[in-house]
Amino acid sequence: MAAPRGAALVLAMVLAAMLVAPPATVHAISCSTVYSTLMPCLQYVQQGGSPARGCCTGIQNLLAEANNSPDRRTICGCLKNVANGASGGPYITRAAALPSKCNVALPYKISPSVDCNSIH
Repeated sequence: MAAPRGAALVLAMVLAAMLVAPPATVHAISCSTVYSTLMPCLQYVQQGGSPARGCCTGIQNLLAEANNSPDRRTICGCLKNVANGASGGPYITRAAALPSKCNVALPYKISPSVDCNSIH
């Protein structure tokens, strides 16, 4: 059974648009992903001590997945939002210490004043 002529025309137009349109930028990392991945860090940030093993693994995995500037900026922005909500105190200090506690080189400081637009 042949497709109706209108449907074939629409399909042809969609295929043509796909060929001439630039590919959409898709950010693989979202704040939801960042927050759920770093959930094991919450106990350390709230109470101190040593970060849980899953915390350091999560940080390492996020950095490994952030293989482009938009993803690195997204992660930075998510962490900045959390830092803004923490309103000072020991939480910010502990969160900022996580990269060194986990032996991970984060290309920026976890801080409410970090400029995520400068992340490359």
